[in-house]
Amino acid sequence: MDQSDDTLDALGLLCPLPVLKARKRLKALPSGATLTVLADDPAAIVDVPHFCAEAGHELVSQSEDGGHQVYVIRKV
Repeated sequence: MDQSDDTLDALGLLCPLPVLKARKRLKALPSGATLTVLADDPAAIVDVPHFCAEAGHELVSQSEDGGHQVYVIRKV
């Protein structure tokens, strides 16, 4: 797996904050960069893939790690 260019710790944040913070962080990254998002909001399982589809970013991976979700998003 690629080394992530940036990590967003959204643990403890509820919808829509993980997606809003991811959007803001992605804007600062160059195209092709990856952002790893850590989230424990149950709604993020739906929200993050939906955000990627709407914004055109690539959801590289989605996994669970000790009670929270880990998303890797590649900026287009």
